[in-house]
Amino acid sequence: MATYFLLITLTPEGRAASFEDPSRLLRIERETEKPGVECLGLYGVLGRYDFISMVEADDNDAIAQFSLEYGVRAGAHIETMPGVPISRFEHHDPQGLDTGDAEVVLGLPGAPALDDPPGAPA
Repeated sequence: MATYFLLITLTPEGRAASFEDPSRLLRIERETEKPGVECLGLYGVLGRYDFISMVEADDNDAIAQFSLEYGVRAGAHIETMPGVPISRFEHHDPQGLDTGDAEVVLGLPGAPALDDPPGAPA
């Protein structure tokens, strides 16, 4: 199963309904689960989004169906993103990549490459 993060922003109607029934989102999440989709956690957050949900799903089709139904039932706008474990980038085998003559450097923009020693400049 793949991991996905749902970035949830409640609509005004969704906010009002959740204010009246604080357990509503968890209940809707459980009711919306289907075979091939498992909710791992729902977190309230500060900032641009109201909640983040961590979900495992068999594939993109399963998570898309879950996200759409959950958003409609909860009164929410949902942005769904796949999560890739950072450990997948730690032990890479550049010889296994077909890059021609180009050098492959894995890492985040502005951060030292993963094979740079600690404290190396970005």
